[in-house]
Amino acid sequence: MLSDVMEDYLKAIYTLQMEQGPPVSTSDIAEYLGKTPPTVTSMVGKLEERGLVDREKYKGVELTTEGETVALEVLRHHRLLEAYLTEHLDYSWSEVHDEADALEHHISEEFEKRVAAALGEPEVDPHGDPIPSADLTPPDSSELSALSDCEVGDRLVVARVSDRDPAELEYLSEAGVTPGTTIEVTDVAPFGMVTVRVGEGGREQSLPESVARTIRVRPPDEPSGEEVSPA
Repeated sequence: MLSDVMEDYLKAIYTLQMEQGPPVSTSDIAEYLGKTPPTVTSMVGKLEERGLVDREKYKGVELTTEGETVALEVLRHHRLLEAYLTEHLDYSWSEVHDEADALEHHISEEFEKRVAAALGEPEVDPHGDPIPSADLTPPDSSELSALSDCEVGDRLVVARVSDRDPAELEYLSEAGVTPGTTIEVTDVAPFGMVTVRVGEGGREQSLPESVARTIRVRPPDEPSGEEVSPA
């Protein structure tokens, strides 16, 4: 049986693989989880022994098929819990990440099924992140781009935002930059600010490049998954 910490590592590696492609460096894992590199190296060794990751010296690690399946199951629990907390328990979208982190390792498969049914089998969580299906098929996010990579004049729809920083989520909520919102890039400053116009004829909002990098967008004419408004 895997420990909660092992599952957290697998989830982190999966997330980093989706963001930047494999292999994932131990330094990136350390930064993502707030751990020291030696601690990460030790845990990666344990995961490798269990056949959950492949490690190549000086390059990084990549999930095996078994490791990916575990990560997807934990992510499914996490994102269903985030959706349930916002829709049924009046949590805001900036509050649910830590609560879901605490609960995701400890719910049964029956509980997971009931939560999914109560929510109407949602495809995305409150932050726009795709919820892995019950058969743990990896979600396809290949058509999404980072807002930081877009150019002035681009009209886009916000698809996903990072759920890791509550203060950032509160700011984006106040700015109206939420999943399903149409935005237009009006300026990209050389010192790292991206300015967007929110909605049709709406106000302009300037976002630090570090924040714009975590926002995933798609062209307006592409179909999207089910949209969930933040609480």
